Amino acid sequence: MPRKIVHFDMDCFYAAIEVRDHPELAGKPIAVGGARDRRGVLTTCNYEAREFGVRSAMPTFQALQKCPHLIVMPTRFDVYRRESAKIRDILIKFSTLIEPLSLDEAFLDLSDHPGETSATVTVIRQLIWQNTRLTASAGIAPNKMLAKIASDWKKPNGQFEIRPEDVSEFMLELPVRRLWGIGPKSAERLAELGVNTCGDLQRYSRVELIEQFGKFGLELFSLCRGIDDRAVEPDRIRKSLSSERTFPRDLTSLAQCEAKIPELFEDVMGDLKKSGATDQVKSAFIKIRFSDFTRTTVERAGLPLTVENFQALLRQGLSRKSLNVRLLGLGVRFHEPDSEGATQLELQV
Repeated sequence: MPRKIVHFDMDCFYAAIEVRDHPELAGKPIAVGGARDRRGVLTTCNYEAREFGVRSAMPTFQALQKCPHLIVMPTRFDVYRRESAKIRDILIKFSTLIEPLSLDEAFLDLSDHPGETSATVTVIRQLIWQNTRLTASAGIAPNKMLAKIASDWKKPNGQFEIRPEDVSEFMLELPVRRLWGIGPKSAERLAELGVNTCGDLQRYSRVELIEQFGKFGLELFSLCRGIDDRAVEPDRIRKSLSSERTFPRDLTSLAQCEAKIPELFEDVMGDLKKSGATDQVKSAFIKIRFSDFTRTTVERAGLPLTVENFQALLRQGLSRKSLNVRLLGLGVRFHEPDSEGATQLELQV
């Protein structure tokens, strides 16, 4: 039986909370992030700001050049975490198979839910609105990749379903840029090969894709056909706890990368506190995926868990390659269990 996977994505989450809590900001271009005089970088912005070319990960001074009347609000992670917890409490009423990706998005596996999926998702989105006065977009599909793609289809405050019988046709005209792991440089490289859509990419064999992209070629062979076998992984006992984010546009400077660390740090520290495993932390690490899809990890044992220390690990990792950054992650690893069965935890978000 086909799986029923849903990707929920809160619309401009941080900015929407600021507008909700400050009604006088409604209809105005709003961003959340660092101040101009501190080499600040935006965490997010609302749709009104995007009309001026403002986007997340943009330096604040540059955003203000594009939109001089942009209102930049400071981050309030305690509030964002509180609202995120409310949303997660709603999702868990429908399925315990929840995989949080960040404070503002998560996968939900409704395969075992008895209701009609589209109607159930509509109810969930209505409950989110009733409890938070925030809107969510959702994508429904047989797998995680397609569900995430579908959630962007009718943003903001909409939902879209890709049915199993429609996957083959849907993939033919889908731009390869929409596939997981494809950034501007790889899309340009594919365009040089005459590949702009997944239908174009399907003409290449596994061997040809491996020759062009190495191991990632194997993933591309499946992804361009809408195949993604990864399960929705709820919070469960593992060996580490981490948070990571893939960016819609590559980060191009140290300042942009450093500005992402506080949000990831808040995610990890909040979940670490809830896990009750703070005293089991063995080491801290930073993970970086560069624009050429290579990865590097910097890990240190016994490191105090502070934003500054994670930023120091980040700088060390970035020194290994002079490339833009597609993904950043940070986390902690736990000591191995002793003979009495000490608990280990990992949360991938």
